[in-house]
Amino acid sequence: MQNVIDATRGKPSTKQIMLCEKMLDPLDSYIGNNGVDARNYGGYDGLWEMKELFAQLLDITPNEVIVGGNSSLNMMFDCMATLILTGLWGRNGTKMLCPVPGYDRHFAICEYLGIEMINVPMTQSGPDMDIVETLVKDPSVAGIWCVPVFSNPQGYIYSNEVIKQLAKMQAAHPHFKIFWDNAYAIHHFRGDRPCPVNILYESVKHGHGSRPLIFTSFSKISIPGAAVVCLAGNEQALSVFRKRTTMQTIGPDKINQLRHVNFFSDLAGIEVHMKKHADILRPKFELIIDVFNKKLPLLNTEFTNPDGGYFISVETPRGYAKYTQQLCKEAGVLLTTAGASFPYGKDPNDSNLRIAPSFLSISELEHVLDIFCCSLHKALHSF
Repeated sequence: MQNVIDATRGKPSTKQIMLCEKMLDPLDSYIGNNGVDARNYGGYDGLWEMKELFAQLLDITPNEVIVGGNSSLNMMFDCMATLILTGLWGRNGTKMLCPVPGYDRHFAICEYLGIEMINVPMTQSGPDMDIVETLVKDPSVAGIWCVPVFSNPQGYIYSNEVIKQLAKMQAAHPHFKIFWDNAYAIHHFRGDRPCPVNILYESVKHGHGSRPLIFTSFSKISIPGAAVVCLAGNEQALSVFRKRTTMQTIGPDKINQLRHVNFFSDLAGIEVHMKKHADILRPKFELIIDVFNKKLPLLNTEFTNPDGGYFISVETPRGYAKYTQQLCKEAGVLLTTAGASFPYGKDPNDSNLRIAPSFLSISELEHVLDIFCCSLHKALHSF
């Protein structure tokens, strides 16, 4: 029976997860700094010290943070559903701008909730703002997805100019939202941590303070199955979701929040920890770039070379992504489905493939790259 290597998702490796193994040890105390007993009910929007930790990570204030469970996708889904349930967004005819290639799980949320998706091309500086500014003149366009730092899958970083344009542009929809998924804000493995301008405070400056809904997560920092996430925004935006939260829960998992606070302490502690992640991830990305530099130009294929994040994006010649993925599968290598980085799974050029190396060992990754390059070569020479 053929051994199958699953390279479909950007999961941390076991070695990365073990960096936080001590976090699961029993706590010496379950009482927070303000006397809250983490074992009991209450604190529906999070422990204050956890809010402080997220505030440092996002360069905002603790009052601008709601702490969630272990899934930022869950929080994004809840926020989008709440916008519909409260009438801020319509149940029918609502549209969402989707920079492409993008994150398939974002698109799945929209599709599930019946929100029409509109493709917006990505540039190395972020979404094409000429197109965005034209589309937001339509009052049915209610929001845009953004992964501003190390975008999924290309690993691009939004420029300050693009962020300022998103903050100040005039949108026809009265409750236009930027779903700002800052999942990889601190996931750099080369160079300094990117620190683009603050989307919240730029939006406040231009009278659009309730526009950004900011999400970030410890899922790829600590333990994916037992992480902590947050939603951040101004008081007007958060009030809608705070009300929802009081209906959903009497108290979140504050013990897990306390674990994170005790383990990391502050932003400096997180940065020290992320250097350990970087040391694990960097060789994998360097291996990919080395192989691709040697082989892909010969196959008329382009690829990104990010300084952080979890993915490398590959652009084959038009019409060859699906067939390349199929050949990889037949050879025992599973890649993210071709087209997944586009709404409805439809890549108009059939050219984008996402490489996710994090979960694989170096030897597995070497095998995956060999199969990938051979499959692409075969696909290009089969017709």
